[in-house]
Amino acid sequence: MEYYTTVAGDVWDIIAKKFYGNELMADRIMQDRENITLLDYAVFPFGIVLHIPEVTEEQSYQDNLPDWRRS
Repeated sequence: MEYYTTVAGDVWDIIAKKFYGNELMADRIMQDRENITLLDYAVFPFGIVLHIPEVTEEQSYQDNLPDWRRS
């Protein structure tokens, strides 16, 4: 289980890029049940704690494909 404490100015896609190497994975963090109450934030202030869910290589690959290409 990994957690991240925001710095002022963080946004969802930048956090995803930091942890997964891909800003398109932001929805993985946003959809995590521990982060549901934080969806009102577009830009984070300092000190918000986010849960960063683990993602397998296969999940990461599948998330980058359009819906019609996913298996």
